[in-house]
Amino acid sequence: MNSFRNHRLRDFSVPMSTNWLLNDLAEAKGRQELYTRQSPQLLKALREMALVQSVESSNRIEGVTVAPDRLRPLVLGHARPKDRSEQEIAGYRGALNLIHSKSDNLEITPNLMRRLHQLCQEGSGDAGQFKKFDNEIVELQPNAAPLIRFKCVSAKATPAAVDELCLVYRHAIDQDHIPPLVAIGALILDFLCIHPFRDGNGRVSRLLTLLALYQHGYEVGRYVSLERLVEEAKEDYYHALQKSSQRWHQSKHDLLPWLNHFLSIARRAYGEFAQRAGQVKSRRGAKTELVEHTIESTSGEFTITDVERACPGVSRDMIRRLLRDLKAAGRIECLGRGPGAKWRKRVTPLKEGSKEGNNSKIER
Repeated sequence: MNSFRNHRLRDFSVPMSTNWLLNDLAEAKGRQELYTRQSPQLLKALREMALVQSVESSNRIEGVTVAPDRLRPLVLGHARPKDRSEQEIAGYRGALNLIHSKSDNLEITPNLMRRLHQLCQEGSGDAGQFKKFDNEIVELQPNAAPLIRFKCVSAKATPAAVDELCLVYRHAIDQDHIPPLVAIGALILDFLCIHPFRDGNGRVSRLLTLLALYQHGYEVGRYVSLERLVEEAKEDYYHALQKSSQRWHQSKHDLLPWLNHFLSIARRAYGEFAQRAGQVKSRRGAKTELVEHTIESTSGEFTITDVERACPGVSRDMIRRLLRDLKAAGRIECLGRGPGAKWRKRVTPLKEGSKEGNNSKIER
């Protein structure tokens, strides 16, 4: 709300560097339809990969993890949760499914925020409820007293603050004609500063980001996990949030650090989408191409587990078979034995029909 008050966004001066990001995203959005004309098999593989990575990363950022062999059944299958962590994994998957399937019909309101929270906090006693006690953003450091980084909106003032935020966001888009990406960045920053829930605010903020982007035609989150990119740049995320939240209560904060971080994540997502959907052809099957592209893009050594994490829509057996084929073709080599063996690309692939290529065996 404080990023929108007194027509702040209407009078907001965007520097050249931010304009470049906005222009890059506008061009990427324009090319989006071209990439989505790829084969259904390729798009399905990308969607599965993004879904698994989004659920895993968004929960892992908040310290919620499950065993690797349980992640895919919970996200892509019909496995029933066994404990609280698995409930939250399955709940986030349900929230993503809701956004993916009904984004055009979901208005960003306090009720929707509570609904998303109820889904991704499934199993907690206050799922779907605004906080009942005041909360603070606290930094914990070894051998030091906790440091209060930010005092959030009080529990008493939270319902009114969320109501106002939803109202001014819609007004900025519909009446002030603020560029949607700028308005979305301000919406998410204010949501995080309000911190309306006892727990799960980060996960709900990432769901809201995805929904708002979809509603304005930025569909990249269906094919590339924004949550994974946020996790990979977690230090930048917290640094930008800290800088832009200073003096937020006085409406004297600087939106730019947070906005630039948000736009950079979106641009990275489109870059990955262009690389995978724009350059990868599905001559022999989308999953085969995804694995080969992942290996080609890897610098240095890697393991089967590394490839599996990068291609969650592909089974381990298929990855092993493809590694065997690539080794037989002389394109990669195995540096050890066992499931944790390291692999690496060959600088010069062996010629077809060479002895090593024909007699190679997969390392398990």
